[in-house]
Amino acid sequence: MSFVHLHNHTHYSLLDGLTNLDDFIAKAKDQGCPALAITDHGVMYGVIEFYKKCKKAGIKPIIGVEAYLAPKSRFDKNTRSDARNYHLLLLAKDNTGYQNLIKLTSKAHLEGFYYKPRIDWEILKEYHEGLIACSACMGGEIPSLILAKQLDQAKEKILAYNDLFGQDNFYLEIQDHPELEGQLRLNEQLKKFSKELNIPLVVTNDIHYLNKEDAEAQDILLCLQSKKKKDDPDRMKMLGDYSCRDPKELMTAFSDVPEAISNTVKIAEKCNVEIKLNDIHLPYFAVP
Repeated sequence: MSFVHLHNHTHYSLLDGLTNLDDFIAKAKDQGCPALAITDHGVMYGVIEFYKKCKKAGIKPIIGVEAYLAPKSRFDKNTRSDARNYHLLLLAKDNTGYQNLIKLTSKAHLEGFYYKPRIDWEILKEYHEGLIACSACMGGEIPSLILAKQLDQAKEKILAYNDLFGQDNFYLEIQDHPELEGQLRLNEQLKKFSKELNIPLVVTNDIHYLNKEDAEAQDILLCLQSKKKKDDPDRMKMLGDYSCRDPKELMTAFSDVPEAISNTVKIAEKCNVEIKLNDIHLPYFAVP
C-alpha cells in the first residue's frame, strides 16, 4: 500500500519548520511516496521552488497551505482573544483551487493579519472551489471542539465543512502523537464521527523536520519563535515525533482504519495543479 505525506511544514514556515526542500523531496521519494504536499503555516512562499524541485525529482507536487482561521471575523483585531485562531489544512485540486489558495493567503495578510495571517468563514465560502480541506491537528476547529467535549457543536461543524467543500473533498485528520494529552481520545471520536456521518478519514503526521534526531534543533527554533529559554517550563513544546516518518510506522499505528492510509493516495490523485512557469501573468486594464 502506498502513502503520501499531506501535512508538511518546510523552512518556509518561518521559525516553525526545519525541513529543507531538497532533503525532504529526496526522502519522500526514497520512501516510495508517489506525491508530496507543501502546507506551510499561512503562507505560500515556497510553492514555486517546491513545484520545480518535485517535477525535477519525478514526484507529484501537491500545493496547499495550513491556514489560520479566525473564530469569528478576520477583521476582529481589538483584543488578545481576537488573536486566537484555528488551523485548517487546504489542498489545491486544480488550477482554480491554486488561484483560490493565492486569494485566501493574500487576503489573510492584507485584511486578516493580527499576530497571524487569518482567513475566516466568510472568505472561505467565497474561495472554496477547487479545494480539499482536512480538519488539521489538535489546533483545528473540530478537534478543539471535541477536546472541549462539545461534541454536538463538533458534529455541526463537520457537516458544515462537508457541505461547503462537498462529499469526498473534506476529510477528518487523524495523527499518531499518543504522547499529547487528548490525541488518542480525539482520534477515537473522529473515527466515530467518520462512521456516523460518512466523512472519510485521512492520516497525516504534521511534519516539521526531516529526521527524528532533528527534534532538538526544532525545539530551539520554537524557543526563538516564542522568545523563551529552553529551561522555561512555561513555553510551547512539540512533544513526539514530527519527522518525515516511514509510512510503514503510520500504517502500523492505524492498521484498524486502512482506508485512512489509502485516502492519502486518493487525495493525491485528485490534486492536479499545473503551473505554467514561463508565462507572464499581468492584470488586464482596458485602455480607452
